[in-house]
Amino acid sequence: MSVLVFIDTNEGHVKKASLEAMTYGAKVAEQLGIAAEGVVVGTAKDDLAALGKYGVKKIHHVNNPALDHLDAQVFTKAIAEVATKTGAKVIVFSNNVDGKSIAPRLSARLKAALVSGAVALPDTSNGFIVKKNVFSGKAFANISLNTDVKIISLNPNAYQTIAGEGTAEVVIADVTIDTPKVKVTAVNKVSGEVPLTEAEIVVSAGRGLKGPENWKIVEDLAHALHAALACSRPVADAHWRPHNEHVGQTGTAIAPTLYIAIGISGAIQHLAGVNRSKVIVVINKDPEAPFFKAADYGIVGDAFEIVPKMTEAVKKIKG
Repeated sequence: MSVLVFIDTNEGHVKKASLEAMTYGAKVAEQLGIAAEGVVVGTAKDDLAALGKYGVKKIHHVNNPALDHLDAQVFTKAIAEVATKTGAKVIVFSNNVDGKSIAPRLSARLKAALVSGAVALPDTSNGFIVKKNVFSGKAFANISLNTDVKIISLNPNAYQTIAGEGTAEVVIADVTIDTPKVKVTAVNKVSGEVPLTEAEIVVSAGRGLKGPENWKIVEDLAHALHAALACSRPVADAHWRPHNEHVGQTGTAIAPTLYIAIGISGAIQHLAGVNRSKVIVVINKDPEAPFFKAADYGIVGDAFEIVPKMTEAVKKIKG
């Protein structure tokens, strides 16, 4: 028996969210008194054995270049075979794009109960109960899983990554690989210092910036903090910024450690996509802006005066 963790990769490199999933899966395995193992699909450029420091004892590598791009149906079948052969009782995913595509399909294939958006370790004192976000993060629900095999999809940044010592045994998984039906004809990479979904710090701005020509003050602050850039939906709709930077309920949902919102009023649709941030800082000249109610820290004032001063302070602290 084991707890199996899907180790998600991007261009052969393990994603930050997968490190969290491995730490979480190792802790679940400790609760159940069994071992934590991992599964990697596609080419891996990182040292997989070194991932043992996150608690996984063995990694099953489905090493096939044809699977370097996600085909959810093919991935699901391969992971299901690994899960069956290893006797996995709990399967852990990160609740990101790949996890959201694979976990429900795997749930149907294995007839396994699924909790998506988990935010804490399961309570195993009386059954198997998992806490998750509901209503766009406004509340929590405790879900009881009663099937033999259970699937948990962990919200990114919901569980702290802990690196210890040790190495994992890496084995080539002997599974049947179907020919992928998805054919990638082109890849358009998003430019930027830090991928938005992986960023610890995100600096975001809205219509309060008055126009795209004023975005340099936001970019300067993001650069000083080594942060990702983001924006509100009206900004993306007005083509001031690219749509891949749009965060919110209808854009990318994020959960950074620090989210700085500049000139964003804080409509409910925007809050739904950023309210899992650990710390929210709001800068707005309107003291009645709704975003202040959700903020951990608020600054009432002109962003064109405040943001450059923040950038100078950050640079001074960093030397």
